[in-house]
Amino acid sequence: MGTELAGRVAVVTGGASGLGAGIVERFLAEGAAVVFGDVATDAGEALAGRYGERAVFVSTDVAHPEQITHLVDTAVQRFGALHIMVNNAGVSGTMHRRFLDDDLADFERVMAINVRAVMAGTRDAARHMVDLGGGSIINVSSIGGIQAGGGVMTYRASKAAVIHFTKCAAIELARYEIRVNCLAPGHIRTALVASSATGMDDEAVAKFEAGIRATMRADRPLEREGTADDVAEAVLYLAGDRSPYVTGTILPVDGGTAAGKPMPKRSKPAPAAGAEAKS
Repeated sequence: MGTELAGRVAVVTGGASGLGAGIVERFLAEGAAVVFGDVATDAGEALAGRYGERAVFVSTDVAHPEQITHLVDTAVQRFGALHIMVNNAGVSGTMHRRFLDDDLADFERVMAINVRAVMAGTRDAARHMVDLGGGSIINVSSIGGIQAGGGVMTYRASKAAVIHFTKCAAIELARYEIRVNCLAPGHIRTALVASSATGMDDEAVAKFEAGIRATMRADRPLEREGTADDVAEAVLYLAGDRSPYVTGTILPVDGGTAAGKPMPKRSKPAPAAGAEAKS
């Protein structure tokens, strides 16, 4: 076990699975006490049960701001302070074949979870961090908030809003020595892609996801797919003492996708004519 976060108290939303669970486990491995929330109660309780007293799960639906307040207050009451806040909980929008067919029926839900909950979590954490003399807040966006593209328009808009809010909050809270940064993961294998498919059977969902991931591979300069561990490592960097002068920044964790298109692969050059074969 590491000690990078020894003595620190962290809150993570959406911490029962996927990227959130990876962040929770990495923080615990580095010595932090972690209070995390999620709507997946069984998975959250099982995760907390594996780590003992330093891991506390609180059933939390971030669509309701008062539940975020309760989550944050629980951390302070249980461990006496709050040093790190990770606003990770998020949902995808419904995938439509074209924007003209989008009825925007999921707009309120996506915005409540992806934007309002981030704002509420940042606010509630900062209220405690002011008394502590500082802290680190990390908001999880997506490369979908950086790069324009078709499909899941509400999701893309919500993630772009998180990026701009993060910059604004960083300016507002800098006077209190509270750092606010944003992570923009991309092409990480989680259940989020499949969740955007609705009205499909299992076979159709699998085919849909395979097609999306094939497109991701074609757009990604690094060949390997990202993992939850890659994201957790980036969050750890922003959470601890390695980044004391970093605030208001957006860190893509996407294999270079936001930087630009990959170079076309080239075949190895043929041996020069007359070259002797090496034994």
